[in-house]
Amino acid sequence: MKTLIFAVCLVAGLGVARAQHVASSPSWDPKAAAGYMDARQSWWMGWANAARDHDTACVSCHTALPYALARPALRAPLGEREMSPPERKMLEQVTKRVRLWKDVEPFYPDQTRGLPKTSESRGTEAVLNAVILATHDAETGALSDDARQAFDNLWLLQFKAGDQTGAWAWLNFHYEPWEANGSPYFGASLAAIAVGLAPGNYRSTPAIQDRLKLLRDYLQKRADKEHLFNQAMALWASAKVSDILTPAQTQSIAQALIAKQQGDGGWTIATLGPWKRVDETELDRKSDGYATGLIVHALQQAGRSTTDPAVARGRAWLVANQDHATGMWSASSLNKRRDPATDIGKFMSDAATAYAVLALAK
Repeated sequence: MKTLIFAVCLVAGLGVARAQHVASSPSWDPKAAAGYMDARQSWWMGWANAARDHDTACVSCHTALPYALARPALRAPLGEREMSPPERKMLEQVTKRVRLWKDVEPFYPDQTRGLPKTSESRGTEAVLNAVILATHDAETGALSDDARQAFDNLWLLQFKAGDQTGAWAWLNFHYEPWEANGSPYFGASLAAIAVGLAPGNYRSTPAIQDRLKLLRDYLQKRADKEHLFNQAMALWASAKVSDILTPAQTQSIAQALIAKQQGDGGWTIATLGPWKRVDETELDRKSDGYATGLIVHALQQAGRSTTDPAVARGRAWLVANQDHATGMWSASSLNKRRDPATDIGKFMSDAATAYAVLALAK
């Protein structure tokens, strides 16, 4: 009898210990993440190099776009009812540029940056405006007139002939992974995400079906030849719009991404493409917040639960690797060695923090 009582007490004690361990396990800090993201977006919109005409700022793929995608995901964890001031200002500027589309200068005009920067700027901005406004409207549940205008601008600039049929002209400054030779696929994936995010079942609108077919064909036909970073974006897009990928492609991409998971549970952006720094320095190959956040988010969007082994390990890495002092997750440049203490050196960490938030706030 004493043995039985001891065994019961031992089991109960182990249960309490496990509960205490879970309760004291480290967790991520949404408030600190929001603070970092808001501060970085405020800096970006006030930076002279980001300024554009009509008192607006360029929408960057490294800071502003990830911020627009991820900041709303912090609304519920933080119990917020309204947008933060930097978020509201960014939305106002995007809306202004959509309304003045024929009057605002492109981000990079041909006259000051050379051909074909006007075309690249227009195509890129059309996609970014649509995904930002669609993300905002997804919260309200109704597609705004401004978002409809942004989509109209987008479809008018979609290529209907040539090698890039179905995609858009995209900025190319040879900056990986967003503004380089392979980046039109990244942009097309964002366009599909925008369509899928738009409320009111916008993706079924009869008037866009021909354009949407071109987009589907472009993404599906090229998916097998794209590097893993672009494939991760396509996997995310496939969860928003049907037939972006075939079932076989979805499975193959997910398996290829999982195969790149590192021993500590994270991923590194260095293994997701054929990157090479222009200063010939070695790429940082330790797990980073950008690759881990993006892949965990894409896998979850594609239907894998938080208990899936790869997803669970990735989420655990993210929880363990947030810098609680700053709120950020870190990642390093694919293009050259940069000082992470500088504002420019934080660009990859801006993206890393946003995608980590998307992965964890699901």
